[in-house]
Amino acid sequence: MRVLRLPGIHHDANVVVVTGSAGSLLINAGTSWYQALQVERVKGQIGEEATLDRILLSSKRYPCSGGAKHISQNFGECPVHIHEEGQAALETGDFFSTWANRYDSDMPPLSTEPCGPGEIFALGDGEVEAIHLPGCSPDEMGFWVKEQSMMIVGCILPRADRPARWDLPGGCLPDLIESLERIQQRKPSAIVPMQGPAIKGKNHVHDVLEQHLKFLRDCLTRDGAPPKSWGRPAPTAMWYTSHPPWPLQEKESI
Repeated sequence: MRVLRLPGIHHDANVVVVTGSAGSLLINAGTSWYQALQVERVKGQIGEEATLDRILLSSKRYPCSGGAKHISQNFGECPVHIHEEGQAALETGDFFSTWANRYDSDMPPLSTEPCGPGEIFALGDGEVEAIHLPGCSPDEMGFWVKEQSMMIVGCILPRADRPARWDLPGGCLPDLIESLERIQQRKPSAIVPMQGPAIKGKNHVHDVLEQHLKFLRDCLTRDGAPPKSWGRPAPTAMWYTSHPPWPLQEKESI
């Protein structure tokens, strides 16, 4: 089985292609801004004549889901899966809870299928397991690739040096802490975050998760408030920007 990350463009989340001996799937779709380019990027990996079996979304947030309808239509109307908490927002094109309004974008209405915790997507020589990870959004999911000891996530871990926000619609700080602890319990060797390169190496992954958890627990003791020195996030940001900056070992190269 092969897992390939297509680096996020601008506001887009990373798009991850997972291929096995019995099929292919896509995890996250990016915004609708670059949806035509995403189709070409995916075809470049699975072949012009190949198709996707399904698209899995880590959440309804626009950087993860905005391009899902277009990509699905270009791969034989393949089904799009999301946690049941996110289905209504996508099927009605809700631009508020998806956060699409902050990008001055509409949210393309999209029919979806439910994706429940523990659901397994088999690909022949490997599988992808869905894990419920609420905190940034009640529908947030992560996807565990056991064969590679890899967790693929969305807004819950924006980047190694960017802690997630919990003040967006449906966010919850205690849930966010519990979800990161749930990831930590798996002892992953790699995490593909929302943006930026994969975080690799068990020890490094552990250290990154500990840094995020310490920050979040400290915020919890301040009644959910981040440090005043960190400043207010940009309207489109799914993360807080640390001050002073956290170290970033991972460097993007395109």
